[in-house]
Amino acid sequence: MKVLFLTPPLKAWDSHGNHKACNQMHAQIAAYLREKGLASVEALDCRALDMDWDAMLKYVQNSRPDIVFVGELLHSTCGAAIIWYFNEGLRIIKEKMPQVKTIAGGLWYSGDYERQMRLNPWIDYVMLGEAELTIEDLINNIKNPQKNNRDIPGLVSRDNDGNIVLGPHRDLIPDLNVLPMPAYDLFPMDKYVGHTYWKPFAELMTSRGCPGKCHFCYEWALYDSRTALKDFTSWRGLKGKRIVDELDLLEKKYHINTVVFQDDAFNTDTAAMIEFCEEKIKRGNKIDWVCLGRADQWVSQHDILPLMKKAGLFLALTGVEVEDDMTLAKQGKGVTIDQIQKTIRILREQDIGSVGTVLIGLKDDTEAKIKERLRVADEIDPDIFALDYLTPVPNSPDWRYAIKQGWFDPDKIDLKLWDFQHPVIPTNYLTVEEVGRLGAWCMREYYSKPERIHRIMESNYDMKVKLCVKDFMNNISKWEANSRVGTSV
Repeated sequence: MKVLFLTPPLKAWDSHGNHKACNQMHAQIAAYLREKGLASVEALDCRALDMDWDAMLKYVQNSRPDIVFVGELLHSTCGAAIIWYFNEGLRIIKEKMPQVKTIAGGLWYSGDYERQMRLNPWIDYVMLGEAELTIEDLINNIKNPQKNNRDIPGLVSRDNDGNIVLGPHRDLIPDLNVLPMPAYDLFPMDKYVGHTYWKPFAELMTSRGCPGKCHFCYEWALYDSRTALKDFTSWRGLKGKRIVDELDLLEKKYHINTVVFQDDAFNTDTAAMIEFCEEKIKRGNKIDWVCLGRADQWVSQHDILPLMKKAGLFLALTGVEVEDDMTLAKQGKGVTIDQIQKTIRILREQDIGSVGTVLIGLKDDTEAKIKERLRVADEIDPDIFALDYLTPVPNSPDWRYAIKQGWFDPDKIDLKLWDFQHPVIPTNYLTVEEVGRLGAWCMREYYSKPERIHRIMESNYDMKVKLCVKDFMNNISKWEANSRVGTSV
């Protein structure tokens, strides 16, 4: 049996410039299937290889897989818009190759399985939550049918009459360290680049889940809706030495020099972080790295920032999001403005660049609130201002609220616009058009301060920080164009 992991033609966020990386979900599941001897595996990354839809189809026809798998764990490719491209890829393949079994999993599919199966009849199966064990059970059952697919935990399938059938809940994998190293050898690792200037480049996922439960988080759409909150907040991470093993492979075999740890809270486990940094330094691994973390974690790890810097940390992200502690609490953020301000300050003291994410389009947003949010972000002064529009994801409180308000019909949304960089819903006080206008204004205002740009370019930051700032600024006009309602990706 042959499984093809497909990344169809798609793009990155406009704010990220030329940005492409190996699909972590595909690399991890492919490695698992290969280690278990369950199937031969292959990966096709049309984005990295500059292949259009026709070239994609021709490749798949020549490859003749039994199964085609699509899915992703990250939102930074093009947000939920990636689902449109996955669905379209499976549609094209199924029309020409009806015998191929099609599987979708990961972001959005897990949280919206019924609608995706109903609206896309060319999808045969959806994997809810973590897919390794579920696809193992499915492949074994295809090879040697011994039970009904409806009995496979974590699997959504169709019965003989085409009805959608939901299997039992699949428990999470308690220890991620039992999983094999991602199958990077299946991917064109020399083709990947970050923020136009970072190359060779890779993105890594070293944990699953998050200790927070922010209302707007994309991770709500990564889990079975029956247990979304429990699964979402069940953080599990790799050991520090295991992470360095992966970095050694990337450096020595693929000559990677820059990675982004895309975990929502990479520094959740302080002991593992210390182990990681010390082991990386001990082995002489030279890869520079970026990670995401919560402000309360950054503050609690103030004392080990010099160690992290020595181990290669050059840019760190934290969520600013909103303008005051009350609004942070309403969003389930669990941090304070003071912690966020201190995070940016202590990073700067160590010559580590900072990214501050900010959200607009929250349900209670007014023009005054958004302008105050910009003022607070300006005062906090992250080096990179990463502005996103609130984009509700299935299972999240924001998704349920917006549907209740009648702000969108989930059966009719244009998924190509749901990329976090287009305004897609109004607020209780603003139209979608007004949200977009204010978003464009905020982005221009933040990057219009010459003293900020001068500070960054004259700083002791790693050149990669300065190039990333340059990339964001070069792409403001593209980001701004997205703010005009109805403009597609």
